[in-house]
Amino acid sequence: MKILFTLLLCTISISVSGQDMANDVLDEKNNWQLFTYDLGNIFKSVGHSYTRPLHWQGKQWATVAGVGAATGVSYLFDDQTTEFFAEQGDDIPEFLKTYGEKYGSPQVNYMFTGGVYLTGLFTKDEKLRRTGVLLIASATSAGLLQQVLKSAVGRARPESGKSKATFDPFNSNRSYHSFPSGHAMLAFTNAYAIAKQFKSPWVKGGLYAVGLVPGISRLWDNQHWFSDMVFGIAVSIFTVESIDKYLDRKYNEKYNDQAKKLSWDLNFAPGQVGVTMRF
Repeated sequence: MKILFTLLLCTISISVSGQDMANDVLDEKNNWQLFTYDLGNIFKSVGHSYTRPLHWQGKQWATVAGVGAATGVSYLFDDQTTEFFAEQGDDIPEFLKTYGEKYGSPQVNYMFTGGVYLTGLFTKDEKLRRTGVLLIASATSAGLLQQVLKSAVGRARPESGKSKATFDPFNSNRSYHSFPSGHAMLAFTNAYAIAKQFKSPWVKGGLYAVGLVPGISRLWDNQHWFSDMVFGIAVSIFTVESIDKYLDRKYNEKYNDQAKKLSWDLNFAPGQVGVTMRF
């Protein structure tokens, strides 16, 4: 009897262990399946964002025209704004300037976005995982675009000593890679994507403000013109919105259930130029 009882215990133990091992294998397989699914959506999202202009209609083209107009108007004031921000640079706290410079770099950007995604993946948090996919896809799309534009436009940076109207397309010298601001694009892409998870306008506004610092820090450092930043931020918004709507078809978690409106206005006064954001 004791022998039979012992054998029964061993059988149950082996069975439970086998089930645990099977569950572990299943979990690993599920994580891998989720990862490959997300990776595919990242690549598809990037391609989707680049093909959107082929499907734009009157409203979208009107928005593009508005962005072009805002960039053009800000271009007119580039000399004044560059001088203003350069004068403020020495008075800005060093930690704020360091944050702006580091956070807007591609390396730090992908460390952050990758960390968000992996946390969502391993904790089985779909909302966080989808946010990670949105962040990585948007940063990749915007990042590749700004690299192409920087080279193709060839605008001289303020620190080069050249005028705002100096252009030398496809010059490999980084001094001619001013337009648009990569720091502004990557940082605000993250801020805008994360803000989509929140309904509170105060939280959104705070995130937008944090996302603007890296772009502004490049003005403090005399690395970009004001119009470089304005255009970069506009591209960030276009990119995130395009990719987010695509991902709505791929995930249960959605951020576009309620209407979201964000607009930018340029304000001018004697000796002043400013940007107002409404959301």
